[in-house]
Amino acid sequence: MHAMTERLSAEGFRGILDIGTDPGDLKARLAAFGGCPGVSFSAGIWPSREAIQDRVRQMEILREGIASAGVGKLVAIGECGLDRHWNTEEENRKGEAELFEAHARLAVEADLPIIVHSRDAAAETATVLEGFPGLRGVIHCFSYGVAEARHFLDLGFYLSFAGTLTYKKTDDLRAALAYAPSDRILLETDSPYLAPVPFRGKHAEPGMVAYTYAAAASIKSISVGELAEQVEDNYRMLFGIK
Repeated sequence: MHAMTERLSAEGFRGILDIGTDPGDLKARLAAFGGCPGVSFSAGIWPSREAIQDRVRQMEILREGIASAGVGKLVAIGECGLDRHWNTEEENRKGEAELFEAHARLAVEADLPIIVHSRDAAAETATVLEGFPGLRGVIHCFSYGVAEARHFLDLGFYLSFAGTLTYKKTDDLRAALAYAPSDRILLETDSPYLAPVPFRGKHAEPGMVAYTYAAAASIKSISVGELAEQVEDNYRMLFGIK
């Protein structure tokens, strides 16, 4: 990890956000990567079937991990949210929403932004977020169109775009990026998933986000350098990183 962050720093990258997806993973991630310059951390629970079915205990483990890590170790709560592609059963969906709401309450209590996973669930995701006025955060790996972008932006959220911007059949996604104000967007690799063209189908690495920047800059009709400066400002503003 140290070698990778040093290489990325030499290439001009200024920060990495290491995302939590399992309630007990924070301690190990801090031990492995906490000494790497420019690396920040979130903590959350991805809405797997197992996590949903054991959601009360899972949230207890998450809270215990955050408490033991100490104040100031985290910049966000999440990844968390709704995945209606995989969670198709009604009972599972109810529990999934409850797990998402528990994360939202935690983010409000901790005064931290929330990193939201939303797949095939734009309206349902917005409904949960509307229940927590003042909650701030980002729709990670945004996968919808202009109408959904407008709704999430109106709720005060940022939109983060991944390598899917470079895929052939994502015109709606590119239209959403064109619509979104430049001061409300982020770009990500979603490593190890969704590698951009020309690496589609391969294991995604953080440095590959450069290809997403190139695509996004073209869509926004600005230089890659201008876009990089704006996204860095957005990143620091949302996550409180100096």
